[in-house]
Amino acid sequence: MLKTLENTIVLLFKMVVYGLIFIAFFGLFSINNQQILNPSRTMAVTILTFAVLEAVFVHIYGGYNIGKRKSKPIISSIMLATVITDIITYLQLCIMNTNIANNTQFRLDDLEYLLYVIIVQFVSVYCMTFFGNYVFFKINPPEKCCLIVDNQETLDRLANAVNKFKKQYSIEHIVDYKNEKEVFKTIKTCDTVFVYNIPIDRRKEYVEYCYENKKNIYINMEIADVIEISGKYMVLDDLALLHTSSEGISLEQKIIKRIIDTIVSLLGIFILCPVFLLCAIAIKIDDGGKVFFKQKRACLNGETFWVYKFRTMHENVVNRQASENDDRITRVGAVLRRFRIDEIPQLINILKGEMSLVGPRPLMLEEVEKFEKEIKGFHYRLRVKGGLTGYAQIFGKYNTSAKDKLIMDLMYIENFSLLGDLKLLFQTLMVFLKKDSTEGAKEIESIYRL
Repeated sequence: MLKTLENTIVLLFKMVVYGLIFIAFFGLFSINNQQILNPSRTMAVTILTFAVLEAVFVHIYGGYNIGKRKSKPIISSIMLATVITDIITYLQLCIMNTNIANNTQFRLDDLEYLLYVIIVQFVSVYCMTFFGNYVFFKINPPEKCCLIVDNQETLDRLANAVNKFKKQYSIEHIVDYKNEKEVFKTIKTCDTVFVYNIPIDRRKEYVEYCYENKKNIYINMEIADVIEISGKYMVLDDLALLHTSSEGISLEQKIIKRIIDTIVSLLGIFILCPVFLLCAIAIKIDDGGKVFFKQKRACLNGETFWVYKFRTMHENVVNRQASENDDRITRVGAVLRRFRIDEIPQLINILKGEMSLVGPRPLMLEEVEKFEKEIKGFHYRLRVKGGLTGYAQIFGKYNTSAKDKLIMDLMYIENFSLLGDLKLLFQTLMVFLKKDSTEGAKEIESIYRL
């Protein structure tokens, strides 16, 4: 009964939010464009365009999922989807108004209305998101959780992540997986179970036990899980089987992907010429050093190439991963890194065919050598070209563990599609709105003890 009420409330809030977004656009633009509210071809095409684009971009960036995400990320994703939809629909409206009865030449009419529309939509989404989450969490208290881990380091990482969602989860118990009796007894007292870094055979027992007792469970993924997820269910005669393929990206996909890389990198370099110039001037004024930084990176099948970046650190410093408050980073470099502008010169690498727009991040040779020794299967990520953006770059941070980044990269490789690449390119815009996406490596404070 409570679940039905919860779903009904969420649905009502969704209807209100998307209704306000729609009313803001069509209500304001109808002041000088009555045809978009009167039965006509313009009305049909404009409404259909707006509805389809909003649905597509909301799917790409994440919808109005109150109760599952914090308010600010929901607002960011909804508004990014809506602004893109507004701009495209507005341009289409201007095109449709270019006719004998209206404008004989294309022009951007009522451009100030577009700004008003976005402001009204932002206020509506902002208020309804915070209010929606407030109502949701008033009805639904945090789920009682237990963390099942193997050591203190794992506990620190998991607890730090879970505690960022205190309204969703309340950590009630922490259990060492070696204490079997305590594990199963604790699971029964909780709503949700987090299992992290546990041997697969033991993890299987916990999953089945949680399923039997109707408990929610979160588990960290291993390479075998990625392979299974990418597989397809099939029946061979009367045998139910899971089929996985190791063929990788097809020749046709490689050709199309390369064509897209070439076209987009050429356009990107041409459009971003002013950014190249401004960055070069800023870097020179800051400390007078070199504008570009180049470094050898590992690529497809372990081959190496020189990756290009805007220099963000002082010259002649030790080359290692950036950390929080790193004194090697220049003043200009801090800004470039915050907005990922330092990565723009890699469009040259993409044009040369050394990188792709989407793919695993190409790592320093020292990192590849180190992680291949520490993490089984780390070399699998070298089965495709390195990319400017990808799962790990969008959903991870600079300080995300190498193991978690590997899983993200393998999720991309094993589930590759050209449509998926397009989706990831659009999702890259979210990186600029994530404050923690570029934070350096830092020690995680121990909140709990195992």
